[in-house]
Amino acid sequence: MTNPAEQLVGLLDLERIEVDIFRGRSPEESLQRVFGGQVAGQALVAAGRTTDGERPVHSLHAYFLRPGRPGVPIVYQVERVRDGRSFTTRRVTAVQNGRTIFNLTASFHRPEEAGFEHQLPPARIVPDPQELPTVADEVREHLGGLPEALERMARRQPFDIRYVDRLRWTSEEIRDADPRSAVWMRAVGPLGDDPLVHTCALTYASDMTLLDAVRIPVEPLWGPRGFDMASLDHAMWFHRPFRADEWFLYDQESPVATGGRGLARGRIYDRSGQLLVSVVQEGLFRRLKA
Repeated sequence: MTNPAEQLVGLLDLERIEVDIFRGRSPEESLQRVFGGQVAGQALVAAGRTTDGERPVHSLHAYFLRPGRPGVPIVYQVERVRDGRSFTTRRVTAVQNGRTIFNLTASFHRPEEAGFEHQLPPARIVPDPQELPTVADEVREHLGGLPEALERMARRQPFDIRYVDRLRWTSEEIRDADPRSAVWMRAVGPLGDDPLVHTCALTYASDMTLLDAVRIPVEPLWGPRGFDMASLDHAMWFHRPFRADEWFLYDQESPVATGGRGLARGRIYDRSGQLLVSVVQEGLFRRLKA
């Protein structure tokens, strides 16, 4: 049996079925809809497979249009919008059962030397990931064990996730909490040496915890949920090379939530504090009916 990291690499290995048309697997799971990070990661693979491979992606902008159905393959149609001297642009449409479920535009840039470089330092100093428990360990500690459904989910999880702030379980723990969250992540196994795979794997991971920042002032991250949430759009800017199978810090905050929507933004750093990726996402939040 392959480990979850190998399964993630396989999930991102699309089948080419025609010029600029690819097909991706969608695992059969108990979820109501396909995980958005999967669709975004696969769409970016499709876009990258139509370039010369010499220009890393520097940005993507995407919209989640309809929920995808688990277990049903997704077809990715790529439009070659531009092939310039320095930039390459691709537009990808994800189709499932004849309906468009996702759109992505990605831009690729030939690396250049600008002659200057700067970044703001990380907003806070956080513990090293090796000093923090895994999510599964925190749940086991709180519940005295891991429920069977969560145990199965933990075994399939392709990323090791460790919350900088311990999980909050009660309304008392979130009282007066700022809409901020931070997690350390890395793939649970090697992902190979293809830079596109690492970029697409991190794109997959970027959708995993980002909307937590919106929920923190409203309800505990773990336990019964009072709100349903879904990703609406997603944007990423890639600043430096990285490996998704090495630790990265995902620092997240929500500047505003109103009108049934919450905005979240994240900054992804390596262990030395270099800013690797910037992320912005808006999510839909609806109170569940009692």
